[in-house]
Amino acid sequence: MRIFIAFEGSRESFDIAPNESVVAIKQMVKDCFSVQLYDDKQVQRFLELRFAGAVLQDDWCLADVGISSGSTICCQLKEVSKAVLHVFSAVTKKTLPIMGTACLLDSSVSKLRSLVSLLLGLPVSAFTLSTHSGAELYDCNLLSYYAVEAGDTLCLDTWDGWTEFLRDSLEGHKNKVQCHFSEDKPILRFQKHLALYVAAAHGHLEMASWLLDNGVQAHEPVGVHPSRVWCYETDHPEALKCPVHAAVEAGQLHILKMFLSRNILNLACRDPSNRNLLQIAIYHQRKKCVSHLVSKLYTMVTFRGFTLSTWIYVQIKIWIIKAKRGLKTSVPANRGPFRSRVGDTLLIDGFSLSRMSSVPRGSVFKGCTWVNKSSCGFQALTSQFTGSSCPCHHPAVLSSQNASERLPQLLPLAPNKRTGKKTKGNNGCGRKKPKEILVAENTDHKLCEWSSRVPLPHTFRDTGPRPLFIHSNPKSEKILCSFTHLCGRTPRENAIYCLAIASAFVEKPWLQQLAVAQTLARRSVQKFCKVN
Repeated sequence: MRIFIAFEGSRESFDIAPNESVVAIKQMVKDCFSVQLYDDKQVQRFLELRFAGAVLQDDWCLADVGISSGSTICCQLKEVSKAVLHVFSAVTKKTLPIMGTACLLDSSVSKLRSLVSLLLGLPVSAFTLSTHSGAELYDCNLLSYYAVEAGDTLCLDTWDGWTEFLRDSLEGHKNKVQCHFSEDKPILRFQKHLALYVAAAHGHLEMASWLLDNGVQAHEPVGVHPSRVWCYETDHPEALKCPVHAAVEAGQLHILKMFLSRNILNLACRDPSNRNLLQIAIYHQRKKCVSHLVSKLYTMVTFRGFTLSTWIYVQIKIWIIKAKRGLKTSVPANRGPFRSRVGDTLLIDGFSLSRMSSVPRGSVFKGCTWVNKSSCGFQALTSQFTGSSCPCHHPAVLSSQNASERLPQLLPLAPNKRTGKKTKGNNGCGRKKPKEILVAENTDHKLCEWSSRVPLPHTFRDTGPRPLFIHSNPKSEKILCSFTHLCGRTPRENAIYCLAIASAFVEKPWLQQLAVAQTLARRSVQKFCKVN
């Protein structure tokens, strides 16, 4: 049959077979118009064919989607920038693309964590990054130190037992978040600040209001986990960011209005880079937040006999509060948000067993037993491992009767991908190797996503007798059963899948979309029968 291809103002005819695939037609167009295509680690240049408003996939056949002789297919040349890195989140089970240039690979881990924190709306103290081999990335090192290359996938892990807590916080489930709170007061305080930060970044107004009613302040920094109190010198600078900063960065105007109405002192809250809220809003181009902050800052406060701007009023109020409490304006550099106590477990990077491997709540390590003081399942500060047969123990954690005779054990050398040499340092010794990331976890071909594209009636089982207008062939039933077993989709799921594909042809009437879906369903079974 003869079809027409419209490309950059010209229209050419092509004689093809009805069962020709889309990828073969793209090759014809490339040869006819002398198009230069390339696909490297940073940029991909490719041809895209569109018909009736739908993008034709490479493995489709023209006859399957209702393209007949005389049809005109639009062809476009597209150039797409690829993600420099990918981050697989163990919390959301999704892969986050990190866009940018190759210069990001030469930057520090601290900069990458700041970028991931901004994209996900999570504080930097709530997660850690690691390579696919399990080596933990520390803020003080460069990405090149871990041989991270363009297109690699990093793993994002959180504290053991906190996966459900962070997932419910991201979704704004107030009641579920409350069930995950720890009984240990320092950890509870850290969890509340973390939950308010997430609520501010994602616009969960109800959960943010509930946390404010429980005494959490929007101008207080999230801080770090209590077990990392001794690592304040190497902590990420953005661990001192506050929930009000997250609201401005994400452009959550309603959250910002609520914070300012609850406490006007939030206007004077500065981030670790010493920027006020207005400067943060301008930097991230949040126009609505800029307008609201400007109107707040230059609103006049009237007293008896004189008026003051809101900014001056806030500064005077801060000075009065500090004078009442007898606080100094400068805070000692060695003062942390939490204080360690006798018997508390402290984590030191590179020396302690990592507890940020996204282990689900309530799970038990094989060969190990958690001894928790908290009854809610979280790791308390006094929790420790028991059982020396576990291979994931770090030598520094194991107790020994002859501790004075034991020599210090060095960290193993890790080969470098680029140079082939071995490097040493904080490569996450003792860290549990993450699970392999399955491709099926991030595909768009799940049944729930097919159903969301196609409105379907509720399924029900009718046991009433009905007249049979079509004779049931035992051979066809056997074919459908074999198709379900090998293809992985039932006939109903296959019909939903075909309807989802046909619904992409938005320029066609619904009856024609239904005809395309019927053709796809019939040909999918026919192709299966021919192959088998």
